[in-house]
Amino acid sequence: MTSDILHAEAESLAPKISALRRAIHADPELGLMTPRTRDKVREALAHLPLEWREGPSTTGLVATLEGEAGAGGSVLLRGDMDALPMPEETGLAFASANPGVMHACGHDAHTAMLAGAAEILCRRRASLEGEVRFMFQPGEEGHHGARFMLEDGLLGGEGTGLALPDAAFALHVMPNAPHGLIGGRAGPLLAAADQIEITVTGRGGHASMPHDTRDPVPIACEIVSAIQTMVARRFSVFDPVVVTISKIDGGTAHNVIADDARMLGTMRTLSAANRARLREELPLLAAGIAGAHGLTAEVTIIEGFPVTLCDARAVDFGESVARAMFGADAFRRLADPIMGAEDFAYVLEKVPGAMFFLGVSHEGEDWRHCCGIHSTRMMVDETVMPQGAAYLAGLAERFLAGGFA
Repeated sequence: MTSDILHAEAESLAPKISALRRAIHADPELGLMTPRTRDKVREALAHLPLEWREGPSTTGLVATLEGEAGAGGSVLLRGDMDALPMPEETGLAFASANPGVMHACGHDAHTAMLAGAAEILCRRRASLEGEVRFMFQPGEEGHHGARFMLEDGLLGGEGTGLALPDAAFALHVMPNAPHGLIGGRAGPLLAAADQIEITVTGRGGHASMPHDTRDPVPIACEIVSAIQTMVARRFSVFDPVVVTISKIDGGTAHNVIADDARMLGTMRTLSAANRARLREELPLLAAGIAGAHGLTAEVTIIEGFPVTLCDARAVDFGESVARAMFGADAFRRLADPIMGAEDFAYVLEKVPGAMFFLGVSHEGEDWRHCCGIHSTRMMVDETVMPQGAAYLAGLAERFLAGGFA
């Protein structure tokens, strides 16, 4: 069967996939510009019949493979390349050599698996109808890299002379999920994420004479509590909202009342309607509470990623491919969305498709106790990566053969 062949070809590439992952892991880069990672990808795939495109806004790459079996559709496979600004404490022999920078979200594995899928599909070029586009994207960790690549026209669209792909898929590793299990869900998979900055301004003075001041600290605390009440009492539990104030900063000494207090936080929503409501109502709430005490509050909302919405047809398709390739127990439908965020959402706003998760806990481990993504001790079982490469290749090959059917 084709699925057996794809998996066997991926297993034969296991050393190359791991080698690329380790090279990227040891030399992580941040943000929209990841030139060393880009060059590692180009070098690893230089022998393949791929057409490469780059844009001005990032070091992102799109490599296109044209099938030789005739005209057909187009499918996009995406892997992200950037790391996180955090230290590494894994003790791996190939741990980050760049202090304060770590691949703690699995992007090194995503890139390596995508490169493996490119190699598999190039070997099968003679039987492919249509084209596969491999999107190697930097700037996922809060930098809107996918949006920039879209705006640069690398994926096609109006004014580019290139049609957008017919479908798009991405695979994200999960270290605290069962070994080799693929998961997904139709509709909202991940939340929209916006950053909040609130500044409460009063009048400082001596801590022994608060009546002569306008103390911003208790007002900031009151705003934090009121936000939670607003979320619990004004938003439906069936369309979840999460607002977290994660940092409060105010004052200079134990006996000084500050002039202002500053808060940082995040708001997560699963619908455009609630996202818009929060943007409108949260500033009114903060200003109203501060005003009632004779202070002012200024709210700044920094727009993050939109909701990651997976097309139901694409999820059904992905489940069918996973079960055909790896067995009836290979795929699990997620009951609930995850309130994290992903900028693959920008692609899914333009192109029908889905993101899936791949469990990369070590076989035999209790995955419930494994360190999750964004942990300084996050680990990936590299033996799962050929499965991920084969799955990406299988999604592309089967889609080109018959669409979402």
